[in-house]
Amino acid sequence: MNWDDLKIISAVRNKGTYAKAGVDLRMDETTVARRLGRVQKTLGVTLFDAIDGVRKPTPQCEAVLTHIDDMTKAATKISTIGSTATSPVGNIRLTSTASIAEQILAPRLGSLLIANPGLSLELDTSNQNLNFSRWEADLAIRLGKPAKGAFSIRKLADLRLYLFQPKSVSADADGLVCAYPEELSDTPEMMELTAKGFSERQRLKTSNVNLIRSVIQNQCGIGVLPHHLATDLLQDNRLTATPLKARREVFLLIQTHLKNDPATRLVVEWIIEQFAG
Repeated sequence: MNWDDLKIISAVRNKGTYAKAGVDLRMDETTVARRLGRVQKTLGVTLFDAIDGVRKPTPQCEAVLTHIDDMTKAATKISTIGSTATSPVGNIRLTSTASIAEQILAPRLGSLLIANPGLSLELDTSNQNLNFSRWEADLAIRLGKPAKGAFSIRKLADLRLYLFQPKSVSADADGLVCAYPEELSDTPEMMELTAKGFSERQRLKTSNVNLIRSVIQNQCGIGVLPHHLATDLLQDNRLTATPLKARREVFLLIQTHLKNDPATRLVVEWIIEQFAG
């Protein structure tokens, strides 16, 4: 067994299928299955069960993956050992909404990386959440508390929400109401729109908050925005901004096995600091 064989186990865990793991590993699906079968024969255990079309680690595989994750972190540290003598070393994978990444994290992100030359960051801002339970990310910033999961959770903030309306359109007029798609109807923003009688007037539905912000800024629509996207709009005398009682909770999810990793702790503390104000 060699390091490349172990990376196959990790890739299948991360991607959930042989085909997707093969894309990352630059090998075909058949080769992934054949080499994984060889590893299982060597170890004398079954590493993955096929459940609903997804390869899920068995308890024996979870034990193996714990060591693989430790080895991966150690390999990263060894490869960058010459870059710094004191700074934490590691590559941290963080997933967040685009608006939080752009408005809250980005302004000081460069300073974090410059001050810590042994640290690298993979920041995913896609609309589709990475699967945290399959270790596709080390840290995740979520708008809302997950119902369950084998990870550590820390609350970062309660974001203030504001209802914006153009002053040129009265509350009773047929204004263009910006809303989230149906699957996000239970969010505080959408419940506030419903409570204020705007639910029947939704004419733009999108999960892209920056798009909603742009429509509001151009005095074309009615919608709800969190404070970090609305600081300049609150000073815009063309708009009416009504503070709402509801808040949007923000949580940080941390992979349990990384809680004591120096590089992870550094990024966690930095994220907490960004929300402290």
